[in-house]
Amino acid sequence: MIIGLLTAVAASACYGTGSVLQAVGSRKSARREAAAASTSGTTQHGGPSLSSTAKAAVTWEFMVGSVLDFIGFGLGALAARLLPLFLSQTVISANLIVTALLSIKLLGIRLTRREWASIAVVCSALVLLATAAGHEGSGETAMSTHWWLLIISVVLMAGGTVAVRLLGSKAAILAGLLSGLGFGAIGVGVRILNGINPFDLSALVTDPAVYAILISGAVGMYLHTVALQIGSVNGATAALVVGETVLPGIIGVLWLGDASRDGFAWVAILGFLLAVAGAVAVAWFGEPDGHAGAPAAEAKEPERAAVG
Repeated sequence: MIIGLLTAVAASACYGTGSVLQAVGSRKSARREAAAASTSGTTQHGGPSLSSTAKAAVTWEFMVGSVLDFIGFGLGALAARLLPLFLSQTVISANLIVTALLSIKLLGIRLTRREWASIAVVCSALVLLATAAGHEGSGETAMSTHWWLLIISVVLMAGGTVAVRLLGSKAAILAGLLSGLGFGAIGVGVRILNGINPFDLSALVTDPAVYAILISGAVGMYLHTVALQIGSVNGATAALVVGETVLPGIIGVLWLGDASRDGFAWVAILGFLLAVAGAVAVAWFGEPDGHAGAPAAEAKEPERAAVG
């Protein structure tokens, strides 16, 4: 349990730091396109084009952030096999706190009292969950479950990408939520993956869950980048937190055998609900990043021109 918790906390730190660095890179790229009076940076609906997203991805800040995300992915995958999903995913989702704190320094964002209170709620929820967590399930499921995970992942990621592009500049929260669902699918996929213990390469590569993980990870990363380009970094991360916490936690309890300590089920439920409510509150109360003081506001103006 202790090793699993430490692993999840490390994954959270990597994800939170990575998100802020990716946001810095996205904003730098947007300002460059605005300064060059680029007309190829937006879609007809006002959202970032594939070209502008690709340019954001080659800034050094974004690349370092992506490396941290990959490290966080590895640590998160390990945590998902050591802890109940409702605990591992929620602890990892505490990257919202890391993101909020680092965004003050690196993006010049000022958090309101409501945002600080919401973050405090998330921290309290994590304490409750850690107190209530019991054993994790075996993760052994019928192969049909693996196929359903792949099908649902493809439908969500493909349909979500189309919806985000149609909504354009209004899609920040949706993109964040969908990216969270993608990362949540990774947590479920890692738990049920065949061929891990003991290692069996043929079982691994023929498991549909592997491809659900790859698709959800790749598209989830793209959608997270879009959310950072067009919305508040804290709001986008909060939406991601909801997506990667709620569904995996429910699946873990209902189908994978995750459980709380005897007599602590109500504590686990309360902690889970508070974590989600706190994350939603951060997204709801969070101001656009450009309202966070003069330097950030000045930097935001070109970005708005670039992404519509």
